[in-house]
Amino acid sequence: MAETAIVWFRRDLRLADNPALHHALRLKIPVIPVYIHAPEAEAPWQPGAASRYWLHRSLQVLDGELHARGSRLILGRGDPETVLARLTRQCSAGHVYLNRLYEPVMLKLERRIQRGLKQAGVRVRSFPGHLLNEPDEILTAQGTPFKVFTPYWRRCLQRQTPAATLPAPGRLPAPSVWPASEPLSRLELKPAVKWYAGIDKEWTPGCAGARRALRRFSRDRVQHYPQHRDYPSAGGVSRLSPYLHFGEVSPAQVAGRIVAADRARGLMTVAGESEAFLRQLYWRDFAHYLLYHFPRTPTQPLYEKFRRFPWRRNRRLFSAWRRGLTGYPIVDAGMRELWETGWMHNRVRMIVASFLVKDLLIHWRE
Repeated sequence: MAETAIVWFRRDLRLADNPALHHALRLKIPVIPVYIHAPEAEAPWQPGAASRYWLHRSLQVLDGELHARGSRLILGRGDPETVLARLTRQCSAGHVYLNRLYEPVMLKLERRIQRGLKQAGVRVRSFPGHLLNEPDEILTAQGTPFKVFTPYWRRCLQRQTPAATLPAPGRLPAPSVWPASEPLSRLELKPAVKWYAGIDKEWTPGCAGARRALRRFSRDRVQHYPQHRDYPSAGGVSRLSPYLHFGEVSPAQVAGRIVAADRARGLMTVAGESEAFLRQLYWRDFAHYLLYHFPRTPTQPLYEKFRRFPWRRNRRLFSAWRRGLTGYPIVDAGMRELWETGWMHNRVRMIVASFLVKDLLIHWRE
């Protein structure tokens, strides 16, 4: 069997602006796209039911886009280290390419897989594609990581405008024999009880849905974003967050499209409405940045003084908050929106989270 390359898809479920896929294709050998469902690897932060349902639909779309290019998506289930080791043996794969993730548990997993496959003679390469800037690239004048967003944002603005993004490939070279794939149904992502009608009504998961959402926002809404983003009823936000989470669109694609829309309106620099929106993209980067530089923060406070904060444990109030039954209309509306559609408006997220932590004094980890 001829040598092949495996591209391990994770939260980068797209073909355009996918650095791992792009570099694998440059090898000029057959490429095998792989997705491995391994919620246990993300413990204790496994995806919830709404997230799993979105993933189910997104994987369907990605497989369809691969089929249109003469390829297919191979699905695996279980420990990624074990699955990748087996696939590299079966497919005579000398290369495994992936795009980086930055959560502590994902970094540990990637390092473990790199060590194991290297011992087996497989070259593993990872690429940036999930953020606008690599966490190690943005540091203070003293060479230390930022802890506050505004100076971090200012430092980011000193860097280049969004880099050019990579086009989607035409066709993918296929192996002579494909390895076995788990059926999508075996991943058990789609709920047996059809409670997801609200998600189906509101969303189109997958990269095609992401492209449409980005095109609509950059054409019709971004110029009004600074005025409308604080009003949940105005429909003035991008609604790109789930697409960015699953990597159905890259942050560089979003930033590039927004800057291009500025230039089309005669604005030659980032200003006004686009800056207000780009700042939100960099907030997303900053969250990953903090996780990367301060890996204790999923379970411990960033600032030591908050270790002594007098949190309360009140199951009744917490249940009322979860169910949207607090009696505070904006809080309850936000939680009900989340239950119905799987998503909550950004400003309402801030209100709902603040209410939990600062008013009910319940720890955010709950």
